Amino acid sequence: MATNPVNLGSSSIDVASIVSNLVANKRKAPDAKIAADQQANATQISAVGNFTSQLTSLQSAIKALTDGTAFTTTKTSVGDSTVLSAAADTTAQPNVYNIEVSQLATAQKTQSGAYTDSKAAVGTGNITISIGDKSMSVDIADGANSLENIRDIINKSKDNPGVTAAIVTGNDGAHLVLTSSVTGKDNAFKVVTSGGDGGLSGLNFDPATDQAAVSAQDALFTIDKLQASSPTNVVTKAIDGVTLTLSKAPASSSVTIANDTSAVSTALSSLVTSYNSFISTYQQLTKYDATNQQVGALIGDATVNSIKSQVSTLIGSQFTGNATGPTSLSDLGVAFQVDGTLKLDTTKLSKALADNPKETQNLLSGDNGIAPRLDKLITSWTSTTGILTQRQNNLNQKKSDLADQETDLDKQMQDYTDRLTKQYTALDAMMTKLAGTSSYLQQQFDALTANK
Repeated sequence: MATNPVNLGSSSIDVASIVSNLVANKRKAPDAKIAADQQANATQISAVGNFTSQLTSLQSAIKALTDGTAFTTTKTSVGDSTVLSAAADTTAQPNVYNIEVSQLATAQKTQSGAYTDSKAAVGTGNITISIGDKSMSVDIADGANSLENIRDIINKSKDNPGVTAAIVTGNDGAHLVLTSSVTGKDNAFKVVTSGGDGGLSGLNFDPATDQAAVSAQDALFTIDKLQASSPTNVVTKAIDGVTLTLSKAPASSSVTIANDTSAVSTALSSLVTSYNSFISTYQQLTKYDATNQQVGALIGDATVNSIKSQVSTLIGSQFTGNATGPTSLSDLGVAFQVDGTLKLDTTKLSKALADNPKETQNLLSGDNGIAPRLDKLITSWTSTTGILTQRQNNLNQKKSDLADQETDLDKQMQDYTDRLTKQYTALDAMMTKLAGTSSYLQQQFDALTANK
């Protein structure tokens, strides 16, 4: 921040210019040093931040290998998609199942007798609709007892146990249609009317004795000849980790659960891409370009060099946890190139997964596997107590200290400005006074000379 000396003006001395030049000359060197230190510190903050970001990106890229989910990812296929669909989660185990569906789950639906139209009066009294231990009871009064009034009263009841009412008009007239909102035999509903003029009795329905338009029933099916049932057509508990959605009966279909090796290939590809980005950043930050006289911000940095060396060493290390099968990433098709980057041979990886799936998993995701070990290393460097985090904190503290130095220099220069302004203003006043005395004496000498 530049200081602002007071310009008092003078006929003999330019106080403002003198003070401004003296102050500018005095602060030139410390200003330049602070600016240079700030620029160097900002470059370090950016470089260390960029390097740390690349490490955390690498850590994120290997997450599916670190936690092993790349090896628990499965894919499902069905023999006949018109019969059912299937979805598997990470707990599902590879297998083949034969499913025979004999009956789909349905929701109960009843139809009243025919009425002239939706505004026709049905009757008065009470209607009770129950599903299991849940029920609703509504009173139907004269003047509000049309088919559409009853529909609206049922649908709006706060105690509705799960039944919707609608009016369907056919060639014979309007019918009140009641439908359970949930499938399954335990969700069959019962309608009982009482009191009033008796006109509501035509709505009575008992699933135990009456025939519904659609009966409430569970889905019935077999899994490899084992009998099973479900109140809904979405079956979540029949096979561990597998959700079946039944859509056709009677019919049958196979369900195949298989390991999805593409997940491992994707995870290793992410590792290779992220590692190559990390290496590219490292090389940029530590380079020396003699031709263009460019020096990387972290050239010769022991911490950065050590971290890069440890990461590369681990990536290229031999694994001792497998008696047979792959013992290094190169055995899985991940090989170092001349420029220090990695390249993935997916054909070699596919063969390793086919020939030695457990050993491949152990190498990549086992307790002492490459991914978990790399994850721990990166965490040790980037956690709140890690060396890179501490480095970043120190650089940020230095940034704050330099800002304080700049503020202190501004204050010193303002004090210096005030002191110089006071001194040169006093000198200006003295010079003005001396100029006045000199003028007076000159006048006196001139007068004496004129009187001779």
